[in-house]
Amino acid sequence: MVMHSEHARSYYAATAGQMLEYPCLGEGLVADVCVIGGGFTGVNTALELAARGLSVVLLEGRRIGWGASGRNGGQLIRGIGHAVDGFARYVGNDGVRYLEQAGIESVALVRERIESNGIDCDLRWGFCELANTPAQFAAFAEEQRWLGEMGYIHETRIVGPAQIRQVVNSDQYAGGLVDMGSGHLHPLRLVLGEARLAQAQGVRIFENSPALEIIHGSTVQVRCAGGTVRAGHLVLGCNAHLDDLEPRLSGKVLPAGSYIITTEPLGAELAASLIPQNLALCDQKVGLDYYRLTADNRLLFGGACHYSGRDPADIGAYMRPKMLKVFPQLANVRLDYQWGGMIGITANRFPQVGRLSQYPNVYYAQGYSGHGVNVTHWTAKLLAEAIHAGHSHGFDVFSKVPHMTFPGGKALRSPLLALGMAWYRLKEILG
Repeated sequence: MVMHSEHARSYYAATAGQMLEYPCLGEGLVADVCVIGGGFTGVNTALELAARGLSVVLLEGRRIGWGASGRNGGQLIRGIGHAVDGFARYVGNDGVRYLEQAGIESVALVRERIESNGIDCDLRWGFCELANTPAQFAAFAEEQRWLGEMGYIHETRIVGPAQIRQVVNSDQYAGGLVDMGSGHLHPLRLVLGEARLAQAQGVRIFENSPALEIIHGSTVQVRCAGGTVRAGHLVLGCNAHLDDLEPRLSGKVLPAGSYIITTEPLGAELAASLIPQNLALCDQKVGLDYYRLTADNRLLFGGACHYSGRDPADIGAYMRPKMLKVFPQLANVRLDYQWGGMIGITANRFPQVGRLSQYPNVYYAQGYSGHGVNVTHWTAKLLAEAIHAGHSHGFDVFSKVPHMTFPGGKALRSPLLALGMAWYRLKEILG
């Protein structure tokens, strides 16, 4: 008997509605493509491949959306990574322009997927990037100018320190940049809805079916406890949960813990007093805060990226002071949910997309570094293009960016990075 590994006890799991249960793999199967990973990357790659006429088997070791895809902050924000212009030496100026445009078009891709298929995931438009310092606020003018040069069609506006309480009722910020082309949603409902679409397209989905071994060759074999999948191509979409399945990739992504708390329902009046325009919000600290209102008027507050590999003993006690620093008016409000999860961090904060040099029929995408909701959908499209057509311009651009393996091996890479991040936080405090 296979024990079901259920979702984290999160606000999302509690409000996801009816969740389909997919069977465990219990037989040998053959497909054009085997996809490992039932998050946004895997589900959308499977969906894109099936739409192109390929047969697909998707294997998830736990439940669809069990990882970061089903428990993140729910912020759908433009952008691919951090300062992509720094990769010009690898991809050229045209490649940089492509990456910048992809950061915008990836949000539009998610919008189209939701709206054309009627996926109920509490999608709301509007996001505000918050400045913690006057210098950060001053940089917003250049960002807004750049968006104009990119032909950005959505409204943006700079909110100065005198008006910032019209966006967020807090004294912590020096200003903000509002972007009405980004927004927030219920991520677990989204990935579950996309899985249903994939199944309707013919994708065979199996939960609680962890891949135990990959046997490489012109036909890839993926062995699970209940059977083996044989396929011409393999896609690895495991991100922070790849572990030892493919060490050539797992060492390039650091699993980092991120944590979220959700209040009791606040009522419409109190909720609107905190975030008057119902925007998603995110600051620019090293250990950033991100937060928003849910559809039932709770405050969902997250952040505190941990590289140590150890979760706080009490997530609520750990995160509440961070919430109260922003919103001290919530001192007497109850927390109804608290949870954490692993996100995949890369050394250069840029997603890794490519295929294994030793095994060119094995493709992967991972390491979204906090931009997973939109970028997963974009990389899924690129993977499907590359597998189906044998070529994808976007796939080639992404795969030109080199990625280092974190030093120290499995035992030391997290402590070493935690030490480095502590240094950056100290510099931030000292100004």
